[in-house]
Amino acid sequence: MLLATGASTQQVRSVNSYGVPGLIDMPSAQMQPDAELTTSLTLLSNGAGRGQIAFQLLPRVQALFRYASLPDFLADGTGDFERTYDRSFDLRFQVLRESRNLPAVTIGLQDFGGTSIYAAEYVVATKSFGDFTVTGGIGWGRLGTREGFGNPLGVLDDRFDTRPGLDIGRGGTVQSDQLFRGDAALFGGVQYEVNDRLTLKAEYSSDAYVAEVERDIIDIETPLNFGFDYAVRPNVRVGGYVLHGSEVGLTFQVALNPKRGTFGSGLDPAPRPVTVRPARAANPQVWNTAWTQDVVTVPAVRTGLDTSLEEDGLDLFATKIDGTRAEIHFRNTRYTTTAQAIGRAARHATATLPASVETFVLVPLNGQGIAGTAVVLRRSDIEAFENSPNGAAEILAVAGRVDAATLDRAGLMIEPDALPRFRWSLGPYVTVSAFDPDNPARVDLGAELAASYAPVQGVIFEGSIRRRLIGNRDESTRESNSVLPRVRTESNLFARTDGPFIGYATANYIWRPGRNLYARVSAGLLEQQYGGVSTELLWKRDGSPLAIGVEANSVRQREFDMRLGFQDLDATTAFVTGYLEHGGGFHSRLAVGQYLAGDKGATYELTREFSNGWAVSAYATKTDVSAEDFGEGSFDKGIKVTIPFSWIIGTQTQTASSNVIQPILRDGGARLNLRNRLYPSVRAQSAPDLMTDWDRFWR
Repeated sequence: MLLATGASTQQVRSVNSYGVPGLIDMPSAQMQPDAELTTSLTLLSNGAGRGQIAFQLLPRVQALFRYASLPDFLADGTGDFERTYDRSFDLRFQVLRESRNLPAVTIGLQDFGGTSIYAAEYVVATKSFGDFTVTGGIGWGRLGTREGFGNPLGVLDDRFDTRPGLDIGRGGTVQSDQLFRGDAALFGGVQYEVNDRLTLKAEYSSDAYVAEVERDIIDIETPLNFGFDYAVRPNVRVGGYVLHGSEVGLTFQVALNPKRGTFGSGLDPAPRPVTVRPARAANPQVWNTAWTQDVVTVPAVRTGLDTSLEEDGLDLFATKIDGTRAEIHFRNTRYTTTAQAIGRAARHATATLPASVETFVLVPLNGQGIAGTAVVLRRSDIEAFENSPNGAAEILAVAGRVDAATLDRAGLMIEPDALPRFRWSLGPYVTVSAFDPDNPARVDLGAELAASYAPVQGVIFEGSIRRRLIGNRDESTRESNSVLPRVRTESNLFARTDGPFIGYATANYIWRPGRNLYARVSAGLLEQQYGGVSTELLWKRDGSPLAIGVEANSVRQREFDMRLGFQDLDATTAFVTGYLEHGGGFHSRLAVGQYLAGDKGATYELTREFSNGWAVSAYATKTDVSAEDFGEGSFDKGIKVTIPFSWIIGTQTQTASSNVIQPILRDGGARLNLRNRLYPSVRAQSAPDLMTDWDRFWR
């Protein structure tokens, strides 16, 4: 909730008990604002609860992940019923937006890839009339169990008339033979906005809660539900309701949107202005190149540039300066976009370089000290376009780009303090294990000491030592039942380590073997559970939306104490990975190869990214392991959310928090958690990523 303090200028919809825009239990046809990330929690008086994370993937497409707890729902094998923890996914498509004369219309798939406890499909319409909003729809599956009637889709095909028996299995498979099948039922409701904060709701529910009634989890006295929704803040809401005349419930909702900065455009100080040279005719002496022969002036120019760049968190790495051209290699340690770092570097160059230097070759380095694309700018263009209303587009139109691997290194002077480079940090860490059936959330909190040492460019020694201080991840006693090599399902045994342990300890060599090519070799304790050797080669051409990588790893499982010992489990993994930028902030990754357990298959990941560093992605992996051998979940899948700290604090920093929501951790489809994979490290250094954020050049 602390993150949701920024005022919103867009309307955030209240959600129903299932986490989607709606009434109480029933959905509406409305959508959240584009890119809205909505977290909600529903608590019922019968002991059931649901937590949801919904993301407005596109203006008309919403996806949702749900984690639910149901009391006494599934049999435990002895005839008794036990509390059940269930994971499910929803998808919603708005086929018609609300207009003056027409309602919004949305098609929804509820729990279409989970265990099917909440499985339902619906078509719903919503129309607003002043302060009143009316919703009506038709539902199938769970939403077709009260006063159901023959499926109207039966006129298209007889198969729609019958819905096969519900298979509440291990989850993870789409039971396509269920979709829009069997009896249908009508639902509807109305909501009234009393004021800009309070909304009253009433609905007729088409969900008869058949399974819950059979297990005496809930009593149904009426199909009518009543409730209210109250906006505590523009994007923090609370709702209360009475269900079926017998149960009460509460829903808490927090909405965040990457498009809405917590501090508007940010709190960073304005950049220094461009230093404009005097006209050559007015002062020809300052345009003279004789300074290049002065043994005092040349070092002073480099020192002045170094000092000036430090003001904006840019570390000068190397230079090659002559009378008319300056090649400047620098590390960006602050800005989330490379274009902004280049713009700042260009301003400092105008302030410190002699007037005769007309051409700037600006070469930003990534965190590993590797260059991607060099941007070539004319100083006269920088001077001319700084205050132009369309200055970013105009400077882009005249900027040149070259692969930094093709630059002649003869005469390039590395700064005396650039190498060797030693960095260290000491701070807290948090590790979360979610969705354990015995305890849905386990958390460890501890301290981590991390350090890296780069003796020469591209060579990096790095490692970390951790010490758990408090937590309960070591209390998990569940034993792996996997029929595959236990490459991940014994993760709880690693969590039991007592005392300090090594998070990672590696030697890395990262370099540019040629034009459009990047390479990496890493050896040592690659991650908390595996050590060995990892190699990677990436082809990425400036301007191309496509990149292709090849990766091979030979590893052995570490001892459970995560110190220096190893177990007998060996693994070899190898992948060919394609990366594609679709435009509009969407990126795809498709990796094909062999996983840790020896299974072969593919992983697809779709990511939506924002210029401020936010990213939301979903991935799925399918290998030659059958759903039965894979176990619960049927195949590997998950959601990842990356939140940049700069969005929270309002000032530029490259620190971010990435959290993976993985419904179930099994051995099938398991990959190494490698640091320094090439594509995430280098993609921002070349087009199209570099050009996408070019509007921040003058920021």
